[in-house]
Amino acid sequence: MPNLTTVSPATFSATTPLRAVEVDPLRDAAKQLEASFLTEMLKSAGLGKSREGLGGGGAGEEQFSSFLIRAQAEEMTEAGGIGLAESIYQALKESPND
Repeated sequence: MPNLTTVSPATFSATTPLRAVEVDPLRDAAKQLEASFLTEMLKSAGLGKSREGLGGGGAGEEQFSSFLIRAQAEEMTEAGGIGLAESIYQALKESPND
């Protein structure tokens, strides 16, 4: 069994520089819009519909399939998606503020 050493958070933060995570609310909104679009496209394609024999079916599968579809759409967006989020972000970034 390997020898594990416990490192306290104070030791970690004192010796390791942490990068600040830059949050861009406009980019986040564009990604959420793309994820919503992909969610609807996946639903239209029939993803998440109950099929006998695959997931057991039933009310539970029907109730939670929308959460699975949304999570899949968000992962697709984070992996680059279809480019919709970037197009929206660039268009909104260049638009004049009123």
